[in-house]
Amino acid sequence: AKLASLDTREIERLIFPVGFYRTKARHMKRLAEQLISRHRGRVPDSLEELVRLPGVGRKTANLVLIAAFDKPAICVDVHVHRISNRLGLVRTRSPIETETALRRILPPKYWKTWNSYLVSFGQRICLPLRPRCRECPLARFCARRGVRQTGILRLRNASAA
Repeated sequence: AKLASLDTREIERLIFPVGFYRTKARHMKRLAEQLISRHRGRVPDSLEELVRLPGVGRKTANLVLIAAFDKPAICVDVHVHRISNRLGLVRTRSPIETETALRRILPPKYWKTWNSYLVSFGQRICLPLRPRCRECPLARFCARRGVRQTGILRLRNASAA
C-alpha cells in the first residue's frame, strides 16, 4: 500500500541505480495500485494473471512463481535462450519458444534451477560475443550453435580485408 501512495519521482529516486529506472518506477506504481484495486493487495499466483500486471513479462512472472510460490516454472532470459540453443538442446528463435521447448524436454524437477545455473555460466563462460569454449566444462557435449556467427569472425574478417 505504501508503494502505491508514493509519487513516481520518489520511486525513481529510490531505485535510481537500476537501469531504466524511470520506466520501472512508473510500472511499479501502477503495479502496486493494481495489486490493491484488483487483487486485494495480494500477488497473483498464476502466470496468466501475473503477465496482465504492468511491467510484468513472462520472465518476471515465472520468477515470481518460482520464488514466491515455489511453483514449477522455467525463467528464460537471454542467457538461458542463448545457451540452450548453443548446447543444441533447442532450436528456437525467441525466449518464449525456448521456454516451451524446455518444458517438453527438461524434467520438471530442473525447471526452477535451470535459469540460475545458466545465468552465471553465461556471464562467465558462455558469453554472447566471445564464448570461452576452451574453458568450458561442457565443450565436448556442445553443438556450438551460433558460435561462429557471433560477430567475432566477422570482425576478424573485416579487419583482415
